[in-house]
Amino acid sequence: MEFLLPDIGEGVAEGEIVKWHVGPGDRVTEEQDFVEVMTDKATVMIPCPVTGVVGDLLHGEGDVVPVHQAIATFTEVTEGKLAGAHGSAGHTAESAAAAGGASKNGGGTATLAPPSGPPAQLLAEAAERVIATPATRRKARQLGVDIKRIKGSSPSGRVLRADVERAAGGHVSAPSPATPSERRARADVTGTAPAAPARPMAAPAPAPAPAPLPPPGAGEEEERVPLRGVRRKIAEFLQLSKRTAAHFTYVEEVDVTELIALRERMKPKAADRGIKLTYLAFITKAVVNALRRHPELNASLDDAAGELVYKRYYHIGIAADTDQGLVVPKLKFADRRSILEIAGEIQRLGAGARAGNLAPDEFQGGTFTITSAGHIGGLLATPILNYPEVGIMGVHKIVKRPVVVDDEIVIRSIMYLSLSLDHRVVDGANAARFMNTVVSYLQDPEMFILEGV
Repeated sequence: MEFLLPDIGEGVAEGEIVKWHVGPGDRVTEEQDFVEVMTDKATVMIPCPVTGVVGDLLHGEGDVVPVHQAIATFTEVTEGKLAGAHGSAGHTAESAAAAGGASKNGGGTATLAPPSGPPAQLLAEAAERVIATPATRRKARQLGVDIKRIKGSSPSGRVLRADVERAAGGHVSAPSPATPSERRARADVTGTAPAAPARPMAAPAPAPAPAPLPPPGAGEEEERVPLRGVRRKIAEFLQLSKRTAAHFTYVEEVDVTELIALRERMKPKAADRGIKLTYLAFITKAVVNALRRHPELNASLDDAAGELVYKRYYHIGIAADTDQGLVVPKLKFADRRSILEIAGEIQRLGAGARAGNLAPDEFQGGTFTITSAGHIGGLLATPILNYPEVGIMGVHKIVKRPVVVDDEIVIRSIMYLSLSLDHRVVDGANAARFMNTVVSYLQDPEMFILEGV
């Protein structure tokens, strides 16, 4: 009985196997963690749809599998939501029916499909299956090794790159040097006569003996880790953004001395409501107010249709640093929220992103992105656009500096903001006007109160 990769969300056509939580021969129960799958939208845990015994895992970690393709088999099924019968798999038609299982993040329905063909044929097909990543299979083809003849050394039986290299003898033979006759043949083709024998020359002085090498493995160790999961999605996405959008960055500094004082006054009141009031909440509100005045930055470019799409809603992406990499959940309808509500939502999204329990739709539909590493450090950065959005703002650390105010040198708290934009949509002058609006709110935060925001 085969287990098909379920529909994980609308518009999802494939998923990457991030981690198996079961192995061949394991006795499993319905709803226990079965396999972790990543899509373009989120990482979800697919639960086990039945109680029974796992047969084969048909794909290795790192494999990208289309939706509705078999990813595992069961040799025995005793219970399942939609199994419709008790007993071992394959005994009745009902036991091969679909089995439902929703993912923790609100995913779709898991499916069990009956294998076709007589039992002997199925066993032969199962024996021919090889669990290996696409990179390992490609390496086997390059070395001329039949991967079906290799016994995988991983606990799950997966064939590793090292297994392939051992099967190939651990090396690839280099081409032998050309013989004198081959060199003469090449000369005949090119019309260049073979070089005349050189006159004997005095033997060169012997080279000094090389210094002794350190023992093998000393100081030149390497570790190869498959590029997969969140890291691979980040790589693919940012490569697409750099290849498609015409990036440029505009930088401005902002005096946040007054903003610091206002936040200090408001922090206790926010804490009474269970909210951690950060500078990012004020910055987000300032960005939203600026986007309302400069709508060309709250837009996207539909390259296929050749159309600019102006968004009349404000879904701000808040980049979050997690153990798996950088993810960008969306703070929806930020224009309708107060600063305290924005702070609470940022807190919720950050915690959910780090725990991995946000719903897939919370990563979709962004109109502009803010990324902040100021709490870690760094003077300045040039963020890469969250394509197809046309704007992203980088927020950096606050430092005290001597500045001139009313012809006097005073100590103020200064922060840099960097604004990366798609020059196909936004010109430099518009970038400057947008940034000026953001700075005006952050340097004079009483404007938030004056405008009732």
